[in-house]
Amino acid sequence: MLTDSAVPGSRPPATPADPAPDPAQEAAAQARVAELERRFGDPADPANPVGAQRLLAADEAGELSVDGEQLLDDAVLTADFVPVDLGGRLTRIDTLARVLRPVFRRDVALGLGYGVTSFMAAVNVWTAGNEEQRRGLAELLLGGARVSVAYHELAHGNDFVRNGFLARPEPGGHRLHGRKEVINNAERAAAFALFARTDDAPGSRSHSVLLAERDALDPARFRTLPRYPTAGVRGCRISGLEFDDCPVPAGALVGEPGQGVELALRSFQITRSALPGMALGAADTSLRTVVGFARGRQLYRRSVLEIPHARDTLSDAFLDLLICDSLSLTATRAVHLLPEETSVYAAVVKYLVPRMLTETMHDLSIVLGARFYVREGEFGIFQKHVRDLPVLSLGHAGSAACQATVIPQLARLARRSWFSGEQAPAALFEPRTALPAVPFERLTLASGRDSLSASLVAARDETADGSPEEQAVRTLTLRMADELRRIQQDSLALSPQDRTALAAPTAFALVDRYAVVLAAAAVLGVRRAARADGTDPFLADPAWAAAALHRLARRLGQRPADLPGGCAERVHREVLRRFQEHRSYDLYDTPLAG
Repeated sequence: MLTDSAVPGSRPPATPADPAPDPAQEAAAQARVAELERRFGDPADPANPVGAQRLLAADEAGELSVDGEQLLDDAVLTADFVPVDLGGRLTRIDTLARVLRPVFRRDVALGLGYGVTSFMAAVNVWTAGNEEQRRGLAELLLGGARVSVAYHELAHGNDFVRNGFLARPEPGGHRLHGRKEVINNAERAAAFALFARTDDAPGSRSHSVLLAERDALDPARFRTLPRYPTAGVRGCRISGLEFDDCPVPAGALVGEPGQGVELALRSFQITRSALPGMALGAADTSLRTVVGFARGRQLYRRSVLEIPHARDTLSDAFLDLLICDSLSLTATRAVHLLPEETSVYAAVVKYLVPRMLTETMHDLSIVLGARFYVREGEFGIFQKHVRDLPVLSLGHAGSAACQATVIPQLARLARRSWFSGEQAPAALFEPRTALPAVPFERLTLASGRDSLSASLVAARDETADGSPEEQAVRTLTLRMADELRRIQQDSLALSPQDRTALAAPTAFALVDRYAVVLAAAAVLGVRRAARADGTDPFLADPAWAAAALHRLARRLGQRPADLPGGCAERVHREVLRRFQEHRSYDLYDTPLAG
């Protein structure tokens, strides 16, 4: 299994630069999201060519929506994956996740199959490619081409260091030999980012990344493997590639020879951070679907919405989305502000957010009842999202691989950072504040700092006012700080074996607890930022923060005291307001097309 400990060394810490005020960034993000919402239109409209009914029909046929892909072609979505200095729109990772939500809100397969795979491949080039590679790839993407990323081999899964796909060095380039499996868009990609063994020696310096353009490959020496049928994202064309001593030029090598593992891990810090935030769009639609059902369905002479269990389930699902968005926000913004610390935050968000969303979908399915099984009509989109969302916890880095990234860093963080480090900059929690460009060169493989947990400790020391909701926030914050102290003690007690990817299950459970504590820190940071900003009354309200922390405390197995009654009521009112006004169930409260 691939972990950050596979590569020795790390860059020296650097102090993040304060982001310069730039209201144009927020205006551009809002305009881009509004444009995509307008293009997609009302998903409930049966005449809409990219409405829910048409997307479900495409899914049943095992194809991506032709109209959906054309819409994204017209919107030039691939430009959102290209940095601005190369002619694209990519300025911020949090903005990219936000822009992709309208796509994922309609169809996870369309989000993955049309573009996100290209972004995952491109990040390798933006991180370590030379100028010619960067400009060549930008030209392909801006022209609407797809690019595939090929890490996987079924025999080794996420254990990339054991991959056997070969790129044999020779004068003037390399020769590719072997198979790559479970590759999205393999049959239609214009280029491939290939993770390949370039040295027979064992260890982390035996692999490299190559960027191979399809048109430059000898068609007699490579082929596309048959398509794999999948239970989720059925429209994605997932197959594989097979090469037979296929030559590629020296210019295909991305970065330095033997840098493949390091490059993959640095690239993962960006993709792991971004992808879960995109997926919130699908969970948003699912919650909206069940709220609509609960409002209209009569049971025991009253609406389902009036049944306490159903009402609480909907509110809890909304809280889960806010928790996940808070954690996703901090991880994506950390790429810009705290790149030396991002390896931990990215792995945590890629581990916890898909897990929470999958559990949320299960809870919502209980409210939906028998209609959960329907694959068409008004509730069919819920069933599709239930099948599609779990795919996001696998992808190029599964849950266990993400936990294994964190385990080797726990003891170091416990010694060097927890309860002694400086808290994160305020901008980490401010979704609409401008950010500097992505510092690709500062992404490191491991760090001894954790500014996010330091923000939790700082929040513990704040004085709350007399309102019951504020007192609840403070009490729950103290609980989370106490949990961090226990995690610190348990991390320091780990044996040498349990500080590696071969750790015992208790070490993996320790990562789960740590992830929940970081989610709590993110919630507190977002609420504090909203209170200081004053533009969002709901996020500034302690009620949602108390309810979110209460939910996280219960996730840790704790039994906190009941919340003040006003917390549940405030959250429930917001669920209904956003449904009635067609606003998104995330931190942005975005107007929706339907």
